[in-house]
Amino acid sequence: MKDTWSLDALYQGYEDPQFLDDLTLLEKQKDHLNITSQKLSHTDEKHVLVQVLQEEERFFVLLGKLSSYMMLRQACDTTDAKTVALMGQLEQISSDATKAITKIERYIQECDNLDTWIDQNAFLKEYAYVLKETKKDGRYHLSDDVEEVIAKLNISAGNAWSNLQEYLTSTLKVNYHNKVLTLSEVRNLAYDSNKNVRKAAYEAEIKAYDSIKQSVAFALNHIKSQVNTISDLRGFPSPLDMTLYYSRMEKSTLNAMMKQINAYLPVFHSYLKTKARLLGYPKQLPWYELFAPLSADEKSFTLDEAHHYLIQHFRPFADDLADMIDQAFEDAWIDFYPRNGKVGGAFCANLTMIKQSRILTNFDGSLGDVVTLAHELGHAYHGKMIESHRPLNTNYSMPVAETASTFNEIIIMNAAIQEENDPKIKCSLIENQLQNLTQIICDIYSRFLFEQRVFEKRRSAFLFADDLCEMMLEAQKEAYGDAIDPDTLHPYMWINKSHYYSPSLSFYNFPYAFGGLFARGLVAQYEQQGASFVEKYRQMLHATTISSVEEVANMAGIDLSAASFWISSLESCKKTVNEFIELADQLFS
Repeated sequence: MKDTWSLDALYQGYEDPQFLDDLTLLEKQKDHLNITSQKLSHTDEKHVLVQVLQEEERFFVLLGKLSSYMMLRQACDTTDAKTVALMGQLEQISSDATKAITKIERYIQECDNLDTWIDQNAFLKEYAYVLKETKKDGRYHLSDDVEEVIAKLNISAGNAWSNLQEYLTSTLKVNYHNKVLTLSEVRNLAYDSNKNVRKAAYEAEIKAYDSIKQSVAFALNHIKSQVNTISDLRGFPSPLDMTLYYSRMEKSTLNAMMKQINAYLPVFHSYLKTKARLLGYPKQLPWYELFAPLSADEKSFTLDEAHHYLIQHFRPFADDLADMIDQAFEDAWIDFYPRNGKVGGAFCANLTMIKQSRILTNFDGSLGDVVTLAHELGHAYHGKMIESHRPLNTNYSMPVAETASTFNEIIIMNAAIQEENDPKIKCSLIENQLQNLTQIICDIYSRFLFEQRVFEKRRSAFLFADDLCEMMLEAQKEAYGDAIDPDTLHPYMWINKSHYYSPSLSFYNFPYAFGGLFARGLVAQYEQQGASFVEKYRQMLHATTISSVEEVANMAGIDLSAASFWISSLESCKKTVNEFIELADQLFS
């Protein structure tokens, strides 16, 4: 088993003749799209709709293949000048196609008999959701020329600032005990069994940000300013409203979820205070102890052991999921270990054009890292469920994006807890699950508050690093209450979370809370229905790219606007917290 991924299924390098031919072909396809968009006629709308969608299919499949290859290479080496140059070339081709795409979308919006053409043509029927949503989107589209200008300027604006943040954080050198570590390596020490290591790593991390904080602050300011401007131009009340609209999610769903999260924050505070007491802190938990293991006996995993552990726990759920996990490990889909120039965190890229995925992690052997693998493999399984769609039907929205991944997390942790006979290890496993839950509730809540306020304040002021740190601390205090020692909060969380730095994807925080709570509801159904649930789950994931968030939930009989659903999921979290506190009192009092 390789510990780095192979991208050969896409291309074997930048000198690969297929890569060079595809880059040339994409340029030609872009030119053809531009020519086609100039000749659109309403004389035979049904034929024209089929023609333009087929051309878009060819263009976006090839664009996706090329951009995925470059993005994956850059993720492992942000210093690669060749990749940066080629990505700039690809962004230029993509932006040059924007005007044509906008013209095609406007043509669709002008088709008065769109429903009739969909009913009469099998190909168009497959694209019914895309076509109807495109028609609805017309009210927020700008002129063809303005859309083209936005796309072109984004290359040297939002995307460039995003690349700066990625470069600075991936190449940041952290001085830890006279050793130079990457940011990912030093952050991984938060899981170390030694308290002194955890504290020293936190202090080294905080100190290291000083050298890049103003540069990253400039990146964040200009990205958020750009999004504010585009949101205003399109006529949205706010960037959050724009995000929800393009996420195909009702604001009532978000409000219902956030209201109940706020109400249940004290439940998570009680968990954190209990953990503080178990670690020897009288009242509040220091930030650097959030991921501290409770048991020195917590298992450390090799890659082979992680592979076996995942297969063992997912095979009973679904053979096709277990088989896909085998393929991911054996066919080099995963890049495991941290190294200089590699981005931090973890992600999964669905490569539906080749019916595969690629997963990046910064694996350090802890159970948390195995859970992270399970999470990312959930994304890959989601990709497997949508790969049979036509090419323009393979994009799911942000909120449902975290459903399959979080479902996997819950499955793996529930199984591990149920199988454990040693009470101390069992308690540690429950605590590990609560670590993850607290991240998607308390931490995500703080990140949501922070991003909202950055957007609001950026309208009238430039936010220097110290301003952003103060705003982050205030958001953390609201989310974590009196459970975390205020002198140890993390003022620089806005630097290392890449989610803040996408000019096209704002508020990538609440989807984690949504995915976590929605997935808990689905797991409850699985526990009640057993094997009969699995096919419904597959169908639901398959539908995520051609349905709104609420329509997907309805397939599982869930009303997302009802407080009762969110309360039931949060009550299950509360039950886990109470179980942990009771067990901890028995074992450690």
